[in-house]
Amino acid sequence: MAKLSTNEIIDAIKEMTILEVKDLVDAMKETFGVDPSAVAVAAAPAADTQEEESSSKTVVLKSAGATKIQVIKIIREITGLGLVEAKAVADNGGNVKENVSADEANEIKAKLEEAGATVELV
Repeated sequence: MAKLSTNEIIDAIKEMTILEVKDLVDAMKETFGVDPSAVAVAAAPAADTQEEESSSKTVVLKSAGATKIQVIKIIREITGLGLVEAKAVADNGGNVKENVSADEANEIKAKLEEAGATVELV
């Protein structure tokens, strides 16, 4: 039997009905002992996660500095936190905003540093 290319297999699957594709998947499960739909679903998020991890940043407040009130105002503006919660972040440090784009993280860092805070991007 001649070896089919990936494109030839995909073209053949495109011409199948849903029922024929289901039968194909069932036959693959039986023949190879693997559920191909589970492999495809499991593989897709892994790629997305790696992409997201490399491009997303967490803005961490190390110190509010001398102008803590300005820093609290900026934290409230950025996060939507209440006064008490924003003050707790300013007092204790910690994550200001998680999983943001690198550009947004740099903007937030610049705002906080302009107000006198010490900020780190992780």
